[in-house]
Amino acid sequence: MDKFRMIFQFFQSNQESFMNGICGIMALASTQIYSAFDFNCPCLPRYNLAYGLGILLVPPFILFLLGFVLNNNVSMLAEEWRRPQGQRGKDPAVLRYMFCSMAQRAMIAPVVWVSVTLLDGKCITCAFCTLVPVETLGNASHPSLSQGDMKRVLARIPCKEIYDGQELIANEVAVRYLRCISQALGWCFVLLMTMLAFLVRSLRPCFSQAAFLKSRYWSHYIDIERKLFDETCTEHARSFAKVCIQQFFEGMSADLVAAHCHLPRKAAGDAGEATEKLLGITDWDTMNMVLKSWHRCKPPLHLHPPALPKSGLCCGGCQGRHYQICKTSFLLPRAQCWAVLWV
Repeated sequence: MDKFRMIFQFFQSNQESFMNGICGIMALASTQIYSAFDFNCPCLPRYNLAYGLGILLVPPFILFLLGFVLNNNVSMLAEEWRRPQGQRGKDPAVLRYMFCSMAQRAMIAPVVWVSVTLLDGKCITCAFCTLVPVETLGNASHPSLSQGDMKRVLARIPCKEIYDGQELIANEVAVRYLRCISQALGWCFVLLMTMLAFLVRSLRPCFSQAAFLKSRYWSHYIDIERKLFDETCTEHARSFAKVCIQQFFEGMSADLVAAHCHLPRKAAGDAGEATEKLLGITDWDTMNMVLKSWHRCKPPLHLHPPALPKSGLCCGGCQGRHYQICKTSFLLPRAQCWAVLWV
């Protein structure tokens, strides 16, 4: 169990490298999926275009969504976007930076799929086989066919075993023509994506270095703050459960002693330490109110404690009881506790 915990902590401390590795694995998986996929063009005029474009565009969209699903920062971005304003403002530039960083990683696998599909040429051949210029590549002296019969014959170009239009246009000529166009589009797409990635990764910080550094810093801060808050909640929940269980067994022991079952009572040596870690939050309602207060009004981003509200209100939402709030130091992993009197 400790080994799994160490591995999980390693992944958390190297989250960016881990996500880059996940994106690389997804890119390799997309190529393997395409190579293992059994491409079967329907060879029908009404279905060729939908099937070819569907294979070209639908899997990249699924891979793009999977890239967001596998990214742990999606929930953090949604939480930061939807949280109330409270005592801390929300910078749209930071949210844009976080979204763009996730989108860049999520687009790796779809770009690889589209590139491999275009370079292979089967999808374009299936989708646009009815648009082959017969007048240029085919037999001009062939007896004229109706428009419907012409499309029916050309739609069978991807299916070499059932193609019956050799007198109209050779199957190999049509396939080579469509595959040439598909590969040209594929290399143009690769060049375009490479140039776009170069501009985004290299030139963007040069135009607005200060804004770029600010957005990157606060995006890291939001990530670290959430991790420290989760660690503090986990430690508090462990101490809460420990004290609750100890009180339960102490109560059961007292009942047994009262019933003349003289059992030896063993004093809990860690009870005092666990109680101190609770920071005065020792019941269900208070804990829920603290968590709700964290969501509604996160503390402002300065290290000086704010003045206590005289009206007994916290962000206009909470009032009416005594409890303590654990004020987390966002630059240190420990927590300091200060009490707020609710009128």
